[in-house]
Amino acid sequence: MSDQLSEQVEQLARARGLDISPEVVAAAVSRVLAALGDGPAPSRNGSTGLNADHDYPLATKRPDLVQSASGLPLAEITLEKVIAGQIEFEDIKTRPETLEYQAQIAESAGRPNLATNLRRAAEMTRIPDARVLEIYNALRPYRSTKQELLDIAEELDSQFQAKACAAVVLEAAEVYERRGRLAR
Repeated sequence: MSDQLSEQVEQLARARGLDISPEVVAAAVSRVLAALGDGPAPSRNGSTGLNADHDYPLATKRPDLVQSASGLPLAEITLEKVIAGQIEFEDIKTRPETLEYQAQIAESAGRPNLATNLRRAAEMTRIPDARVLEIYNALRPYRSTKQELLDIAEELDSQFQAKACAAVVLEAAEVYERRGRLAR
């Protein structure tokens, strides 16, 4: 049943133009099935994912899960290949799944704030690098109007499905307004 459900979720995501890997779909289906009582039992933090005791450090204990944004396994990324020009920029960028795995480990270790930050970072992998820098600059005090920040939050939410990042921008807009830090 879960394979069928995973396939349906992947098809829905593709139909909406979302690039979601099978690993993310599998993890989501696993969490849903666990919540419905038809999957692995949740760990002490409610996650059915990885944990610090068995999976940390991820690169050492679960290298099979670590791949670059281009899909290159961690073991394939070597200094020799970098020097030979066989490694591209996409080959050293992290995947959102890897950050989600790290978030699960952080949660299991009792570090929910770190897990939240890692999940925000996973969202940011879907945003083009140049746009991330533009948003960073827009978030500096006195650089943006409240409406500009609200527009950025909407863009993050709707275009990149980066809800946690959008929430940070919305919070910044409110704080900047209260403290008089918005552009005029």
